[in-house]
Amino acid sequence: MRSPLAGIVALVALLVVAIIGYSSLFIVQQTEQALVLRFGEMVDVATSPGLHFKAPFIDTVVSIDKRILDLENPSQEVIASDQKRLVVDAFARYRIKDALKFYQSVGSIQTANLQLGSLLNAALRRVLGEVTFIQVVRDEREQLMGKIRDQLDKEAGGYGIQVVDVRIRRADLPDANSKAVYDRMQSERQREAAEFRALGDQKGQEIRSRADRDATVIVAEANSQAEQIRGEGDAERNRLFAEAYGQNPDFFAFYRSMSAYETGLKGGDTRYLLRPDSPFFRYFADPLGKGEGKGEGKGEAKPAAEPASAPAAKP
Repeated sequence: MRSPLAGIVALVALLVVAIIGYSSLFIVQQTEQALVLRFGEMVDVATSPGLHFKAPFIDTVVSIDKRILDLENPSQEVIASDQKRLVVDAFARYRIKDALKFYQSVGSIQTANLQLGSLLNAALRRVLGEVTFIQVVRDEREQLMGKIRDQLDKEAGGYGIQVVDVRIRRADLPDANSKAVYDRMQSERQREAAEFRALGDQKGQEIRSRADRDATVIVAEANSQAEQIRGEGDAERNRLFAEAYGQNPDFFAFYRSMSAYETGLKGGDTRYLLRPDSPFFRYFADPLGKGEGKGEGKGEAKPAAEPASAPAAKP
């Protein structure tokens, strides 16, 4: 029969083996790297994820994050080379490249953030203090961020840290200075706008003056051509009248008189004060227009110019 003491011893031995086995194993996550320390001295670095072994009871494991970490830095006031004050808001990204050096120098991420924050502020002041405000804000911002990153990475290497990136989120003047600058910029833009408007008004006036001058010249030339054409037409008309008069003076005199009647005897308020025997009405008494009028000889025909002058008798 098995002794109860043997069972107890076996159970105790199994428990001891379990404890020893548990103490000799540790797990490394994908986002971590582990330091195996023996009495404060490093004996191994586990960088691959999975199950690893260590000496039980005498080895300790320190887990260190191997992901890219963020360093948020509070806004700092920096003086540029042109003596302008800048409020700079920057941040950095870093990772732990030497776990042992990191553990020996800073020990934890919180302490590393404090140390890197001081180094970042110093690098910002050094680099931005050598350039002007315009270079920081507009012209060389990308190059300046790279220069700050290089300096910070060099100084952080003593802590086992590699600086991946440094970014300036915001670089601007203090609020009081910003308002003065914005007011000056607004005044400058308003002045430029007034100059552009004045220049535009001047150009517009020049264009309008040129257009008015061209229009006057065109109208004058058109009037000149019209008068010339009208003179040619009058000359042609007179020539035709002269030819018609030469071919048949009596008919021409009759036609001119009928035209004078049509023009002068229209309805309306026209009044004539003429003698009934006036030459103007000679075709009323005689269809041949040879009736005797005052101052006319018998059989004499009144020239055609007299009926044409009849409208002049209007009031």
